[in-house]
Amino acid sequence: MKIFYSLLCFFILIFNGFSQSKADELFENGVSEQLAHFRKKQISDLQYILSFEIPNQKTENINSQLFVNLNLSDLSQPLILDFKEKTSNIKTVEANGKKLSIVHENGHIIIPVSALILGKNTFSISFIAGNLSLNRNDDFLYTLLVPDRASTLFPCFDQPDLKATYKLKLSVPKDWSVLAGANVVEKLDKGDFTSYTFGESDKMSTYLFSFVAGKFKSATQKPGLEMTMLYRENSPEKFRVSADTIFNLHQQSLDFLEKYTNYKFPFQKLDFASIPVFQYGGMEHVGAIQYRESTLFLDNSATDSEKLNRAKLIAHETSHMWFGDLVTMKWFDDVWMKEVFANFMADKIMNPIFPKVNHNLQFFTAHYPSAYAEDRSLGTHPIKQHLANLKDAGSLYGAIIYNKAPIMMRQLEASMGKEAFQKGIQKYILKYANDNADWNNLVELLDAETPLDMKKWSDVWVNKSGRAIFTDQIEYDAKNRIKSFEIQQKAEDKSENIWPQVFQIGLVYAKEVKVLSVNINDKSTVIKEAIGLEKPLAVVYNYNGFGYGVFPLDGNNLNYIADLKEEMARASSYSNLYENTLIGNVSPEKAFECFLRGIQTEQNELVLRIATGSLNTIYWRFLTEKQQNKLQKKLEGVLYERLQANLSSNIKKTLFGLFSSIAYSNSAKASLYKVWNREISVPNLKLNEDDYTNMAMNLAIFNHSKADEILEKTRTSFTNPDKQKRFEFLLPSLSKDESVRNAFMESLKNDANREKESWVSVGLANIHHPLRHESAQKYIRFSLDLVDEIQRTGDIFFPKDWLDNTVGKYSSKYAFDEVQRFLKENPNFSPILKRKLFQATDLLYKAQNIKKETE
Repeated sequence: MKIFYSLLCFFILIFNGFSQSKADELFENGVSEQLAHFRKKQISDLQYILSFEIPNQKTENINSQLFVNLNLSDLSQPLILDFKEKTSNIKTVEANGKKLSIVHENGHIIIPVSALILGKNTFSISFIAGNLSLNRNDDFLYTLLVPDRASTLFPCFDQPDLKATYKLKLSVPKDWSVLAGANVVEKLDKGDFTSYTFGESDKMSTYLFSFVAGKFKSATQKPGLEMTMLYRENSPEKFRVSADTIFNLHQQSLDFLEKYTNYKFPFQKLDFASIPVFQYGGMEHVGAIQYRESTLFLDNSATDSEKLNRAKLIAHETSHMWFGDLVTMKWFDDVWMKEVFANFMADKIMNPIFPKVNHNLQFFTAHYPSAYAEDRSLGTHPIKQHLANLKDAGSLYGAIIYNKAPIMMRQLEASMGKEAFQKGIQKYILKYANDNADWNNLVELLDAETPLDMKKWSDVWVNKSGRAIFTDQIEYDAKNRIKSFEIQQKAEDKSENIWPQVFQIGLVYAKEVKVLSVNINDKSTVIKEAIGLEKPLAVVYNYNGFGYGVFPLDGNNLNYIADLKEEMARASSYSNLYENTLIGNVSPEKAFECFLRGIQTEQNELVLRIATGSLNTIYWRFLTEKQQNKLQKKLEGVLYERLQANLSSNIKKTLFGLFSSIAYSNSAKASLYKVWNREISVPNLKLNEDDYTNMAMNLAIFNHSKADEILEKTRTSFTNPDKQKRFEFLLPSLSKDESVRNAFMESLKNDANREKESWVSVGLANIHHPLRHESAQKYIRFSLDLVDEIQRTGDIFFPKDWLDNTVGKYSSKYAFDEVQRFLKENPNFSPILKRKLFQATDLLYKAQNIKKETE
């Protein structure tokens, strides 16, 4: 009652001279734009001094202390810190040496104006650290505070444009190691615990603050800059094969970025930790990058794609040191900027590291399928999205910013010219180093380097959603020569948007391919260079993979694709075939046959991945059960025969992945079991522990007669305790007993059972496998009803992963009706989550028309 009375008096005071509506905006849940703008003007010279006492048991509280030093230039309003925890977690609050009553509302600690002074202020808060983003495990923990989770751990000003330095002190169990954004300057043993004091960090936004603590091993190398890695991987072979490469890839990335940006590595150190259960591929914390361990540590069975993916991940996170950490977005509506540059630079860094790789092809396969998957859906959105409150920032992440944005940036570089583009980027880094910038700041600098109308160009690519659907009109004269050649562009969403872009067209002849360059700037473009040329055998649009959209395709003439000599042209054509199938221009049967023909001859791993992935999706999502039964034996036979051929290990691994996913007939199960049980070996097929685990899981889902024995043998075979814990978590989702699987699903109501999000996603995929739809579909509505809570308690990618691996696994009329019923009964369903739902169910929606036509 005392707190309520104090709060009432407090609000009466602060509202004097400040409108009710504006006050509401300042004090609402999360961090509103209004609050962020006010605090940016009010606060400067910010420093956090933090200490955390981490106990042995993960269930015990973490007692913590915070000191905040800052300058205030505006006392018209109180000082508002963010702390999204229970009020009972706050023990004491002091301002400038005076103890205050605790005022904590809507996730904010409020310091009254009467306790503030112009100029330098010091505040201290003793508190119990919040657990939501501490990722506490039995013998390790790690912080993950992006985008607005710092305030779930400690009181702070949780917005990206209030950069601060940090002084950190950690007390941890004696046998634990630690890693943070600055170097350890003091280490003291205190009984069963050790206290580590870190030096003052570089300036960074709150979402980039981090620490890792636990039972880790440590390795230090100096490939240029001295770096330290914490890791838990216990395979001597994986460490021997991977460690040097991991350190060298960081150094190679650093060297490239220093040269490209003309700006030296900007921070004290570049250390990193590999974490078994990490939710993402990586996270770019200043001085202490975090990675998912399985991506870093590879063995001799790794394919070229797996090695390339590891290198790209390291290059991506290292690129963030400049793009995101050194220069940070002002507000999270420009979060895409740090991601587009990290991906764009990572693609560039790969060129010298993997000189034999076709990097144009690698760029295409890495970005286009994922970008199309969201941009063609009802849940598409512009690259730049409006964000009214930081609490919704997690919803901005997805394939549009990670994959479409790099495509946009490559188009921009091609339109500007590489030198002009690089010069603009160097000016951007120099001008906004250790500061914040938005897209308009960058556009202004790039505009000075090019005659291109940057505002007009970026308006459609950055501020509008969707993609182009291209059609053509080609006329021939009496001599079978091209008389006229015109390309039309229409927006898939029926808007008037036109995407300016450059790409190539290949005219296929018996002995050559005539390649034409096209620059599209309007709804209709005449290809003058084609006039007078002989009629080609086929026209291959987007020959170089630069264009973005769905291109014309003759569904009755597809055999040429597998015979194209240029691997980029084959990849682009397979992708275009898949997209044309989804919009109804090509039947699933014809597409399936084309992909099947392709996998019998394809020698490039990246192209093969597009063909096998597309074939797999068409098989499970768009063929009827009758069609599947007709084609399964044929597909199984083709794959098994191809696996016996003299092919590279990379090709074998990709083909075996497809075989393993469709080996549910009795004969295929028997063959898969023999490979799993090491009774037979496939020539030049290199398999590791993870591959055998995946085979065991597939055999269980396929109802192999020895499923229980297979799972138990797999469970007891692990030498890595982290991997064993993961498999034991997944076992109920693999059970042949439907009641056990049901109990697994029901257990996910409890957020404690969803902590290991990457494990949960795999478990959901097991439950909702196409062969189990009949027993699992009753949990579609259950999964939809939980989505709102998933967003509140999960990390940024988890709501979409949850939907992808539940309702997103279906193509049935039943599932479609469940989605429609859910939306009808929940008219106020979050627009943000509705967008994620539409993205996850894009193939479900498309299947309603495709399957209807097939039947």
